[in-house]
Amino acid sequence: MGQYVQHLTIKHLSEADRPREKLLSQGRSSLSIAELIGILLGSGNKDQNAVELAQTILASVDHNVNKLAKLSIGDLQKFNGIGEAKAINIISALELGRRREDEDTPLPQQIRSSKDIYDLMKPHMLDLNQEEFWIISLTRANRIIRKERISAGGTTQTVADPKIIFKKAMDHQAVNLIAVHNHPSGTKQPSNSDKLLTEKLKKGGELLDITLLDHLIFTNNGYYSFTDEHAL
Repeated sequence: MGQYVQHLTIKHLSEADRPREKLLSQGRSSLSIAELIGILLGSGNKDQNAVELAQTILASVDHNVNKLAKLSIGDLQKFNGIGEAKAINIISALELGRRREDEDTPLPQQIRSSKDIYDLMKPHMLDLNQEEFWIISLTRANRIIRKERISAGGTTQTVADPKIIFKKAMDHQAVNLIAVHNHPSGTKQPSNSDKLLTEKLKKGGELLDITLLDHLIFTNNGYYSFTDEHAL
């Protein structure tokens, strides 16, 4: 006769181990990331409670919340017990956290360093799954006139046409220009095509009296500045 073992759900855990009760009694900082996600999920599947399911999801992204934030609704729904509603809960919570961080960091109105560029572009480029190319049009004093997306592509490359870039810059009467694109892979080093494009933009700007101040490669974990690396 086979032995039946009932799998524990959150309701079967001691009160001290239940994430909601733990938050109420010990405060939000006492909860692990898996427990916080478990609260968002509310329930697990037939084999796992909500916290265990959250641990499985986190393990798939090496317990890295930045990687978790890159998952799409479809990616999350691949886990047993995650439907559209639960996936939306997770993505919404992570996006709310990202926006809070953005509001805590005042955005620069004048570009003085590569860090200013990175901070300016965080709200647009953090956690992107596709590559995007942006330009920042500036006055002679490096005050921001406008920032705008030029193109969006796949996970490894996007097309940036210098003719379109300089038309946009001239439309806004830019004197200085900054190019920014992201590497979803997290690799900060420029590719050969990145280097060739930077050279084209530099030479094209010289003909039009628009100075390319920098080309920044954006990743979630930092950036590469052609100017800082004396590659421009």
